[in-house]
Amino acid sequence: MTDHATSRHDESDAGLDAIISERQRLIGLAYRLLGSLAEAEDAVQETYTRWYAMSRQQQDAVDSPGAWLTTVATRVCLDLLRSARVRRERYMGEWIPEPLPERTDWISGRPGVAAAGPADPADRVTLDESVSMAFLVALESMTPAQRVALILHDVFGYPFAEIAGITGRTPAACRELASSARRRVRASLPRATPAAHQAVLVREFKRAWDAQDIDALLSLLAPGATLTADGGGVVAAALHPIEGSEGIARYLTDLAVRAAGALTVLERTVNGRAGLVIEHEGVAVAVYAFDVADDRITHIWAVRNPAKLRPWTAG
Repeated sequence: MTDHATSRHDESDAGLDAIISERQRLIGLAYRLLGSLAEAEDAVQETYTRWYAMSRQQQDAVDSPGAWLTTVATRVCLDLLRSARVRRERYMGEWIPEPLPERTDWISGRPGVAAAGPADPADRVTLDESVSMAFLVALESMTPAQRVALILHDVFGYPFAEIAGITGRTPAACRELASSARRRVRASLPRATPAAHQAVLVREFKRAWDAQDIDALLSLLAPGATLTADGGGVVAAALHPIEGSEGIARYLTDLAVRAAGALTVLERTVNGRAGLVIEHEGVAVAVYAFDVADDRITHIWAVRNPAKLRPWTAG
């Protein structure tokens, strides 16, 4: 009797561990879909709430708890994405995805599935590429269904038959959604610059900014570069993108002059790529992400909204 009870207890603990172990993968999925760690955590919390709302018999009837959790989390994210457009229309200034510091647990794929995903390497998005700021910004131009099909298939390796069951569409429709989303990404993103080379350019950019050297900044910026800032209406930030290398260089130099040594610029990894963090008295007040093409910086995303800097200030 005791052995039987112990065995059931061990099985229960093993099942609970398996459910909990899915959490980081689900957050990685939800973050890519929503572009917000806070919203991703809320979506995953709602997913677990629904799981634990079921009876033990209902849970035992689920063949694959991981697949069940993925389905529910994706559907929760879909609902959030459908309402996000309205919320972001009321957002003060430009909306930029929430930047994340260097971590490995949120860059995770589907358990038991090779990262290669589709047979053709050209028809996939790598795990590290899928958390770059440039990629997350590109996702903003897509419909919720396109975003889900692309992330589930290209990043997490789910077959279209399973994606169809999650989204309520046919496999053929999901395949077309992913294909159209992939075309959007490839059209909007330049050929990826090696991470080490981007790090060199960002380091040179930091030195030029620290020195308030406009000419050096101009040499590092593409003529048609864009700087987009996100203050969320909470802190001061440019309400509209700044276009052109000269405008960006003068804007940044003016910031450096007005800061008068009160800010510290640090090299940090931002969403898997070289970036900068601006600190005031040891507290992060801005995070800069970059995109690079042809040895020049083409895009700068400056996140100043304090609500989006929580991962950089916590602890």
